[in-house]
Amino acid sequence: MDPAERRRAARAARSAARLARRIGAFAARHGGAEGQVAYLGRRGTRIVLVGADGGWGDLVAPSDEVARRAAGQAGLELRESFDGELAAKVVTGPYEWKRMAGIQLGGRGAA
Repeated sequence: MDPAERRRAARAARSAARLARRIGAFAARHGGAEGQVAYLGRRGTRIVLVGADGGWGDLVAPSDEVARRAAGQAGLELRESFDGELAAKVVTGPYEWKRMAGIQLGGRGAA
């Protein structure tokens, strides 16, 4: 392995370790967690987290490999897709509903 490849591998390992710590902290706050990874293109890979209590969040990894490595290091169970069963576990509150309604109606934050 040449020096540039070693640096890239070391950077990926550090990134996975950081993400694994954040996944672990999320799981600890929410009584456990499961997730799903979604490729975002050049931006990276999104790790969607759903806590046992319905809390949710996401993280972005620089690559699919790093996302899956981080999930493995954190012991996160990954789903193949964000299906209805996983979505049904997500608890949304007034903030999310108000924000989603604003986007739908062309309000603040609309694209």
